[in-house]
Amino acid sequence: MRFLKQFFKWFAILFTLLIIVLYITDTDYMIKAVRTIYLRGHTTAFLDDYKKFDYQIIENDTPQPWPNHKNYNLKKATETLEKANKDWGTIAYVIIKNDSIWYENYYDNYNANSKSNSFSMAKSYVSGLLGKAIMQGHIKSLNQPICDFLPAFCEGEAKKTTVGDLSSMASGTDWDEAYYSPLSITTRAYFDDDLAKVINGLKTVTTPGQSFKYASGDTQMLAMVIEKATGKKLYHYFEENFWKPLGSENETLWQVDSDDNDLVKAYCCITSNAKDFARFGKLYKDYGKWNGKQLLDSAFVTKSITPRFANSPQYGYGWWLKEQNGKNFFMMRGHLGQYVIVQPDDNIIIVRLGHQKSLDADVGIYTKDISLYINEAYKMMEASNY
Repeated sequence: MRFLKQFFKWFAILFTLLIIVLYITDTDYMIKAVRTIYLRGHTTAFLDDYKKFDYQIIENDTPQPWPNHKNYNLKKATETLEKANKDWGTIAYVIIKNDSIWYENYYDNYNANSKSNSFSMAKSYVSGLLGKAIMQGHIKSLNQPICDFLPAFCEGEAKKTTVGDLSSMASGTDWDEAYYSPLSITTRAYFDDDLAKVINGLKTVTTPGQSFKYASGDTQMLAMVIEKATGKKLYHYFEENFWKPLGSENETLWQVDSDDNDLVKAYCCITSNAKDFARFGKLYKDYGKWNGKQLLDSAFVTKSITPRFANSPQYGYGWWLKEQNGKNFFMMRGHLGQYVIVQPDDNIIIVRLGHQKSLDADVGIYTKDISLYINEAYKMMEASNY
């Protein structure tokens, strides 16, 4: 008994010292990381972790349900697709043809209206909001310096950074995109309750606007620019310009760093469902037009889905680009395999949401699962002549 008392006494002392050290070294965000992720058996963010964070509710207005295709769900998933969905924890797989639901299926107790984390698919939305801010005159052009909005980036090489550099992942900062390291800036940004402080501490280490380097910090910085330029919280700007006008069927949530600071995690963390996510793919497929109204400038959309850098053909402005089977696709992509994949010539949108990617996952590369989701969708459609 005495031994146990001594053990718990020293354990309490060491635990208290650990907490003090975390606060002294400004790594107290780790407390939240341990509580919300690691103690729950996860090594990184997961689909339903939004329930553990502060968030803002984004309302929908007049729902515009997707119509069902005349061949709705007549074709079953291929064996290859079903195996992949099982092995990689798919929760939603949807094929939209000619703006109608051609096929949909849901797994693991999720349904058509279940919410899950978008992760980095949110980056495409933020880039779209940049286009909207330019269209409305709040921002002059893609070439406007971010120094006009963010004083922390007005010295040295940083003052050369433009809003277009942020949208195309070319800021040249020292951001390290590391999802599984508890000490990385990516992890800090996910759990810290003062995200602006984290971003304003970034250093520009290479000349901006020269090359692509995937960095979530660029999108977060862009969100801060848009808020300064428009004078509106990003979630309100998103609601009034995209979520409501696109006829979303459900309200959505956007995580914020804390109730006090109320800054959205712009590089990630919009919580919605497959068919509402797909609406943004349709908007870009139709070059910014929705129900006859031009919500985004068509020239901006065209630029967004065109590579900026010749040596990085996989990325435009907020959108991933991929050539496969002689066809050009553009897509929204998120951690763990969240995808809205668009082929405009065939008028096809493929949405996949799930718990993990194929095992060749890494930052900034095209994992094998993406090709599989595309190939199997086309096999299904070709077998029924679309």
